[in-house]
Amino acid sequence: MAAASVRGVPSKLGNVFQSLKAVSSAPRSYFTYTPEPAQPIKGKEPKWVASAEEAFQDLKSGDTVFAQGAAATPIEMLKGMTEVGKKKKLKDVRVCHMHTEGPAPYCAPECDGIFRSFSFFMGGNVRKAVAEGRGDALPIFLSEIPILFYKKIIEPTYAVIQVSPPDQHGYCSLGTSVDCVRAGMSHSKIIVAQVNPNMPRTFGDGIIHISHIDYACKVDQPLPTHGGQPPTEVEKQIGKNIAENLVEDGATLQMGIGSIPDAVLACLHDHKDLGIHSEMFAGGVIDLVNRGCVTNNKKKIHKGRIVGSFLIGTQALYDFVDNNPFVEMLVVDYVNSTSKCVVTI
Repeated sequence: MAAASVRGVPSKLGNVFQSLKAVSSAPRSYFTYTPEPAQPIKGKEPKWVASAEEAFQDLKSGDTVFAQGAAATPIEMLKGMTEVGKKKKLKDVRVCHMHTEGPAPYCAPECDGIFRSFSFFMGGNVRKAVAEGRGDALPIFLSEIPILFYKKIIEPTYAVIQVSPPDQHGYCSLGTSVDCVRAGMSHSKIIVAQVNPNMPRTFGDGIIHISHIDYACKVDQPLPTHGGQPPTEVEKQIGKNIAENLVEDGATLQMGIGSIPDAVLACLHDHKDLGIHSEMFAGGVIDLVNRGCVTNNKKKIHKGRIVGSFLIGTQALYDFVDNNPFVEMLVVDYVNSTSKCVVTI
């Protein structure tokens, strides 16, 4: 499927991608593209609402909603948004997102014509809707997703995010999912936040001052978890072969989601001075850090730090990144830049 043929994406998308090399290879000056979410807005505070539905009373037909994903999916807020859309009998509300967790109620058959999912990175909760023609999926590199917002290909009315409670200075954290969220929320007219004490506070690009949030709703809810299952014998052997034959001491690793990357990590206990620079990483990294195998000392950039962009894993992983300066969560157009050479597992 050509990118420009996806429903709701302007034909100028192709012209934007032709110039991506110049954008993605630039130094880290992306802060100049967007309203800086770390800068307090004088005299502004969010409206605290008692329910998710209250935050979406101004939702209109034809609006575009950007939703945070992975472990940071604001599940309760998306449920409230869906109920408002159904009650108001809205039409053609587009919900843009990466992989999301939870039921994705806006993709239910009864929401056909009210909401339409638009996935940058498709998860299992929206696959049926896409297969049945009730949703769309855009084939795109993760590093290129923020360009859709920078170049105003997608202009959200709402950004729906999940953050930690504000600290003493008024700063919240996007926690486990920074990826394209910084770009999406900074280019949205209205920011709705699910404020959850279970969201870890992470260092890096994921801070947002409370004054940038328009509607805030307190939700005490555990984050979605995945993993923690022991690998099969076949997966163990695959992991052993990769660890012993492909990964050298001092290597910087980028890993994906699934049992094979987990099996590889479990076989790296005898390695030294490994580094992590990865769009995401899983709980197997914790054991390698505790054993002294991951030091990040040989990295050329962000020496001494683990770099990631989004997380989904066990509660132990979320506890590990909480207030941990050893981990930096950065925007995906930087983390996944092709100029960053790593070993991928």
